Amino acid sequence: MQNSKTISTSKSLSGDLGAIYNHPKQFKLESGKKIRNLQIAYQTYGKLNASKDNVIWVCHALTANADVFEWWEGLFGQNALFNPNDHYIVCANVLGSNYGTTSPLSTNPVNGLPYYLSFPQFTIRDFVSAHQLLANHLGIDQIKLLIGGSLGGQQAVEWGIIEPQRIENLVLVATNAVHSPWGIAFNESQRLAITTDRTFYANQPDGGSKGLKTARSIALLSYRTYSAYGNTQVESVNDKTDHFRASSYQNYQGEKLINRFNAYSYYYLTKAMDSHNVGRNRKSIADALKTIKANTLVIGIENDFLFPVSEQKYLADHITNAEFATIHSEYGHDGFLIETNALTNIIGTFIKESRNKKIIKLQHTA
Repeated sequence: MQNSKTISTSKSLSGDLGAIYNHPKQFKLESGKKIRNLQIAYQTYGKLNASKDNVIWVCHALTANADVFEWWEGLFGQNALFNPNDHYIVCANVLGSNYGTTSPLSTNPVNGLPYYLSFPQFTIRDFVSAHQLLANHLGIDQIKLLIGGSLGGQQAVEWGIIEPQRIENLVLVATNAVHSPWGIAFNESQRLAITTDRTFYANQPDGGSKGLKTARSIALLSYRTYSAYGNTQVESVNDKTDHFRASSYQNYQGEKLINRFNAYSYYYLTKAMDSHNVGRNRKSIADALKTIKANTLVIGIENDFLFPVSEQKYLADHITNAEFATIHSEYGHDGFLIETNALTNIIGTFIKESRNKKIIKLQHTA
């Protein structure tokens, strides 16, 4: 394919391991600003069939990458519901992320230096615009099923609105139509932690790392639940006055993130999440959702602290003929990544029912 190159990788999975699409033109953001030399990192698994009707497109969450077999194992994989034998699976890294797509650490062609904080601010709709370009490049006219959770779900619902005819089936997990004041407050608290670290303004790749570690600790409290910490971090003895398991866990998770991510990407991505509002520059949120034509399944997590189930219920109530389901997870919001057995059952049933509806419709029109 033209304007593509392969990234070397140390991991072996079935599929195109780390390709880059180089967009030949300037990429215009929703703000009107433009990015030159846009690169989009992506991975594919399986093959596009002759009729081009086996595409599963995955939108990833905040700090994930294009390797969906790694972070959504159980739902995606060789023997999973979404497997490369039956489907052509595509997952692309979002604009601004740390895993190959153009980001604040990319080189600014104007001065030959990394962008850092001069990178233009972007939105969820810009993610979708970039991935539309990639879909066109890959020759994908029809997406059989578009799926995303959390930030990925925000991308998926926007894409369903922007290109209603391209998306046949839509699965939205633990997400919303507009990011809530509660969610924005959590994100702002994380950004405050990052910007308190003076190195964030030092224009160096690891700038803001200590702040990012604190931000991750804040984020975890919104992703998990009281029960999850009670089950996994409870002390086995009663004589401690310091060095608690919960403390160690927060530090450990913070270290893990700063070893694989950067503060600049995190800062910008949380800003993009805050921007999410399907009603922006449209008649209303409800009217925007009504334009979705895809067969839609919305899944909520009953004890999700960050994206409460009322937000998924709103989506289902305003997307025409959408189906709604809930799961319970001790892990709260993170359950969308962990409860893959429950998701497999719900989504598998939805796919079968959608297929049956399509057959009946074809029989009626024959």
